[in-house]
Amino acid sequence: MKRFSIIFLIFVLASCEQNFLERSPIIGITQDNFYQTEEDAIAAVNAAYSTLQFEVSPGGHFRWFWGDIMSDDSDKGGSGDNDAYELLLLETFQGPVNTDLLEGEWSACYEGIYRANTVLEYIPAMEISDATKNQVIAEAKFIRAWLYYNLVTIFGDVPKVDRLLSASEYNMESSPKSEIWALITQDLTDAMAVLPAKSAYPSEDLGRITRGAVKALLVKSYLWQENWSAAQSMAEEIVNSNEYQLTPNYADIFTTGGENNMESIFEIQYMNASGGNWGKNNANEGTFSNVFQRARGAFEGYGFNIPTQDFVDEFSAEGFEDPRLSATVFREGDAMGDRGIFTKDATGMPFDFYAKKYFNNKGEEAPFGDPNPNGGTNDRVIRYADVLLMHAEAAAKNGNEAAAKSSLNAVRARASTSSQVLPDVTSSGQVLIDAIYRERRIELGMEGHRFFDLVRTGRGTSVLGSLGYTEGKHNVFPIPQSQIQATNGAIKQNPGY
Repeated sequence: MKRFSIIFLIFVLASCEQNFLERSPIIGITQDNFYQTEEDAIAAVNAAYSTLQFEVSPGGHFRWFWGDIMSDDSDKGGSGDNDAYELLLLETFQGPVNTDLLEGEWSACYEGIYRANTVLEYIPAMEISDATKNQVIAEAKFIRAWLYYNLVTIFGDVPKVDRLLSASEYNMESSPKSEIWALITQDLTDAMAVLPAKSAYPSEDLGRITRGAVKALLVKSYLWQENWSAAQSMAEEIVNSNEYQLTPNYADIFTTGGENNMESIFEIQYMNASGGNWGKNNANEGTFSNVFQRARGAFEGYGFNIPTQDFVDEFSAEGFEDPRLSATVFREGDAMGDRGIFTKDATGMPFDFYAKKYFNNKGEEAPFGDPNPNGGTNDRVIRYADVLLMHAEAAAKNGNEAAAKSSLNAVRARASTSSQVLPDVTSSGQVLIDAIYRERRIELGMEGHRFFDLVRTGRGTSVLGSLGYTEGKHNVFPIPQSQIQATNGAIKQNPGY
């Protein structure tokens, strides 16, 4: 399933059920006649998948907003401070609580959770094959778990909606993070028992959730909960499955040809020919990341997510330039694909660097319609290198330093080139753990991980304190004020906001 086909009507009808309570439909799909066939079940879970692609609903929200711009790896960029000013306030830890940026993330996640819950409500009673039924239910559980993972790591305590709600339950209070993590873990454990390995899927199902993706998200969840033993064990299951390998050439990962490659574990699919448009893009299957991150001026982008000098300098901290820098950042004089040579005159902006991993060539733009909301670059959410580094971290925390160094140095060996071989890390103790953290910054740079890694490992104040970060407050972002109002105050604002 390289690209997802979407059916929305049944979900619109379900949302508006009360308005039509006394009416008999004249014709068409209703909640009562939809859940009949295996095709209906697949269409229902596909509609839940589609929410993974939401980026403007209502405000722009991207993993790289929270993971990169809020960290020390990148700055907002754009045409100046007033361009997405609310994003500037968020990256300098000044709020605000009433922005569409927060509302967009919150609403997209809960829309997806609603659709997953709808699948989990109606599919079990369908008279279809057990194989299809179990597969669809497992996929819905993963989707719900992934969306709750985003919510709990961005907002902290959030409402636990694990079923379709009645009208009397809409003013729901937030649940403690521990309950959200428990739901995530249970959903993923259930899905893991059902979903096939990556190699078991036919090509037409490319993009569906695999057992490896479930296990990888479990590893991430265990790290957040500091369950080092479970994290190490689960990561080793992924490694020992022989389903994944490191792509030999690091730079190949982020090309069009590198989509869904041997290293890909969880990748959100986008296409450049969906015909999507601007506005609330619930029907878009193309990404806005390409145009938002591409340089301005001759390169026809908006120039957000600008790599910092500190981030670029990290690639030379060992006394040589790490080869991964050239695949991560554009520097002046670099060819920006088929769009021309990067100069400040060509961009019309003062920035020294631009992000490269979401760059798309002119020749890769949508063949019809507006190319800007139809970027085709998949979101590489979890790669095998990420799993190896999570395994290294968990093993080091467990005192198994030999295993930690093995995984860490495998990632470094892949990054080596004929002209620059990265030496093995041989350190121990905290120095080894710090080396693993540094490797995550370089290997996964500009992929939406950095802020969350800093918060998760308790380094927020030491790294981001000069930018305004305060421990105990900025570990999470403010709850959208609109949600507090919509629940008549049942949801409480996060401390300090």
